[in-house]
Amino acid sequence: MKFKSYRYILPLALAAMGLGSCDSMFRDTPFDKLPDTVIWGDEHLLDEYVLPWYRNMDEGFSTFVTTIMKGLGNEYEAWYTDQMTVGKSDWYSGDYGNILKSSQQDITTRGRTEWFKYYTQINSINKLLEHQNELAPSVKQRVIGEAHFFRAWYYYKMLRLFGGTMIITRTYDPLTDDVRFPRASYEEMVQFICKEAEEASKLLPLENTASDTGRPTKGVCYMLRAKTYFWAAGEHFQNQTKDFLGFPDDRSMEMLDLAAAEYDRVIATRLYDLIPISGTKKSEVVAEYRNIFLTKNSKESIWEVQHADNGDFSFANGHKLDRDAAASSFGGTTAAYNPTQNHVDEYRMENGKRINEPGSGYDASNPYEGRDWRFYANVLYDGAQWRGHTMDLHYETIDGKEVAGEDLTKYGSSTTAAVTRTGYYMAKFLNERQSIDNDATYASSQNCILWRFAELLLDYAEIDFKKGRTGDALDKVNQIRRRVKMPELTSVTWDDIMNERRVELAFEKTTYWDLLRWNVAEQYMTGTTNPLYGVKIVNQADGTRKITTPVVNGRNAVVRYFRTRQYYYPIDWDDVRYHGLEQNPEWMEM
Repeated sequence: MKFKSYRYILPLALAAMGLGSCDSMFRDTPFDKLPDTVIWGDEHLLDEYVLPWYRNMDEGFSTFVTTIMKGLGNEYEAWYTDQMTVGKSDWYSGDYGNILKSSQQDITTRGRTEWFKYYTQINSINKLLEHQNELAPSVKQRVIGEAHFFRAWYYYKMLRLFGGTMIITRTYDPLTDDVRFPRASYEEMVQFICKEAEEASKLLPLENTASDTGRPTKGVCYMLRAKTYFWAAGEHFQNQTKDFLGFPDDRSMEMLDLAAAEYDRVIATRLYDLIPISGTKKSEVVAEYRNIFLTKNSKESIWEVQHADNGDFSFANGHKLDRDAAASSFGGTTAAYNPTQNHVDEYRMENGKRINEPGSGYDASNPYEGRDWRFYANVLYDGAQWRGHTMDLHYETIDGKEVAGEDLTKYGSSTTAAVTRTGYYMAKFLNERQSIDNDATYASSQNCILWRFAELLLDYAEIDFKKGRTGDALDKVNQIRRRVKMPELTSVTWDDIMNERRVELAFEKTTYWDLLRWNVAEQYMTGTTNPLYGVKIVNQADGTRKITTPVVNGRNAVVRYFRTRQYYYPIDWDDVRYHGLEQNPEWMEM
C-alpha cells in the first residue's frame, strides 16, 4: 500500500494484535499492550492495525529472497510446476526438495504455518468488526470494508489449500473460551467468502485516491467473488464423498455461470483493460510487454502486492527478485528461477503453429528462431540480449573438453554459488536497469501482480468454452494474441486455451493452482510422468552444434511427486484434536 506508515506506532499496534509465535490457532495471545479504546478511535493507529492484513495476504516477490528455503510459504507456486526449477542443488536437500518429494512432514509443517497465519489475521479482523461502532468516523466505512474483504480473502486462501475449514466470525481464545467449531462444507465456504466480498464491495470505493493506492476496491471484491466461483468449478471439487472437500454432486456449470456474472461486474467498472502495445517490430513488442510487469498499479492490474518504491526490504516490503534471478555474468550467485525446456516448448511459432505441427517452420538445429514473441520477453536463452550482454549459455569443445560459457560458470569463489540447471534464465518481471549487488538493505521494487485483466479474459475464455460458446472463447483468446502481434486463431480448442494461458501467465501465481483446478496435478508435477528437461548446447570442434535436452529434475535427479492427498494440505493437528475435526484424507500425524 502507498498510504502512509507510522513506524513509531507499528510495534504497539502489533502488540495489541497479539501476533506472537504460537503452537496452534490463537495460542498465547496478549491483549494488554495497548488499550483498545486508543486504537479504534485513531485513524493512524487503525492504519497500523490493518497493515498486517496486507502484509500477510501474499508474500508477492518477497519469498523470492530466501537463501535456505526454510519456512518458505506457499507464495511462489511456480517453483512446484513444470515451468520452472531452481539452480541451487542444496535446496533440494531442504524444505523445497522435500516438498517436491511429497514429504508428509514438510507438507504438514507448511500447512500448519499457513493455517496459523490465516487464522491469526482472521482473529484480528473479527476483533475489529466487534468494535466497528467505535472506529474513527473519518475512516470507519473504508476500514470495515477492508475487514470484510480480507476475511473473505483469507478464507479463499484456506479454501484452496485446505478445503472447508472452521468459519469463525468472532474473537476466539481457547485458553478462556470453551467452544468448539466444526468444519464447514465446501458450499458453506464458497457462500461465506462471496457474501463477505459482496459486503465489502458495498463499502469500498470504485476507485482509490492516489494516497490509498493498493487498497481493495469494488472491482477487486467482484474479482474475488469471480475467482472463488471459478475455483469451485474445478473438476477435482465435484462429486466428492466428504462435503468439506468439494460438492457431493457436479456443480461445475452452476459455478461457471456465477463466475461469469462476477467477471461481467469487473468489466462493467470500465477501469481495467489490456495495456496496449504500440510497437510492431519484435524488439518493440518484447520491450513493451516486459514493461507491463514493471508498471505499478496499471489499468491491466486488478490486484497486486505493493512493494516499496525504493526497494527497501528491511522494513518496507521490498524484495531481491532481480538479484536472485541474475545470471553469473552479472554477479548472480543464486540462479533461483530457471525456466524449463518443458515451458520453452510451450511457445508456438510466429505463425501460430505448434513446434511439432506440419508447416510450423520449426528448426530443431536453430530452436529459438521464429517463436511466439512472448518467448523472447519471458526467457533468456543462448544468444539472447540482456543488459547489453549476449547470453553465453553453451559449451565450446576445446582440446576435446567441453568448456562452459560465461553464464554457465559460477560467479566468484563461493562454493555455494549456482548457475542455471536448465540452460535458461528468467526475464519476465525483471528490470534490466536494476543494480545487482550485495546491498543488505535495498534491492528491487517492482510490484507483484496477483490478478490482471489478461487473466480475467483467459478465465472467461475457459468458461465460454465449457459452456459451448466457442466463438466468445476464441474472441477472448485473440484479444490477448492481438496485443502481442501474434496471428489470431481461426478456431479454438481446449488445448489452445490451456496453451495460451500457460504462455501468457507464465511463472505467475495462477500456474500451480491451474493444475489443481484441471485435476492434472499428479501428471504434471510428478517426475515419472513429466520429468523436467533443460537444454545443453555444445559447439563442437568440427563447427557443428549438438543440442540435447537432459532431465534436470525428474527421473535422474530429485524425483518429483504429487500425490492425490496434496490437493488438500493437512489442517493443524492441534485443532483437529481440540475441535474434534476430521483430518483431510491420507494425512497422518507426524
